[in-house]
Amino acid sequence: MSYQNLLVEKRDGAAVVTVNRPDKLNALNDRTMEELDRVFTELRADSSVGGVILTGSGGKAFVAGADIGELSAQSPIDGKERGIRGQEILERIENLGKPVIAAVNGFALGGGCELALACHVRIASENAKLGTPEVKLGLMCGYGGTQRLPRLVGKGRALEMLLTGEMVDAQEALRIGLVNRVVPADRLLAEAEGLLRKMLANSPTSLRLTLRAVNAGLEMPLREAQVLEATLFGLLCTTDDMKEGTKAFLEKRPPKFSGR
Repeated sequence: MSYQNLLVEKRDGAAVVTVNRPDKLNALNDRTMEELDRVFTELRADSSVGGVILTGSGGKAFVAGADIGELSAQSPIDGKERGIRGQEILERIENLGKPVIAAVNGFALGGGCELALACHVRIASENAKLGTPEVKLGLMCGYGGTQRLPRLVGKGRALEMLLTGEMVDAQEALRIGLVNRVVPADRLLAEAEGLLRKMLANSPTSLRLTLRAVNAGLEMPLREAQVLEATLFGLLCTTDDMKEGTKAFLEKRPPKFSGR
């Protein structure tokens, strides 16, 4: 399916989704959000795709925020509906059941930072800057940033970013755990793909249930989360992938996973 504001490339089990509005620093207008919703719905159902890299076009920005022109005209009801809709789209990414890596190539601000937070892993280029500047506009995060950011970097660091609206550079983002790696800009996509390939070498079923255990478990008390983990572990023991993986280990050969 074609998109106006996204580029989608699929190769060898991986999809690269690029937000393609470089003249607007890839800002998230309504159409782009709608297309992100559509593409991740399609990728979830596409059995030929095991994981996704999400990035922005051009060398300046991953996604530099929401479209301020659209935000400035909204009513309170519009604002709440926009927030709920944005949260639903980002939850679709977070709960895709397949690894999603954000390749942060430049500015990831506001909604762009929230988009990166919804991905499972973030790799940043050396020139990347991340932040939540909504308070400078009389707003606040609306796509889950007030919830995901503290869970990722801790309450104190998150509140410093959320309440000052200041950006952090790539090295500071790495130090506080906001990104997993920092690499030269010309190596960003190669590093992201290399990491994704390591993930895709494993059982697709194991990847899916591990993501479920982490995402759901973080919302539960520890004991309930451990019961969930044990239940999912037991489910994996019924799979062809588990039988193949353990057999391959004992036979000292690479496994051939089927995803069943």
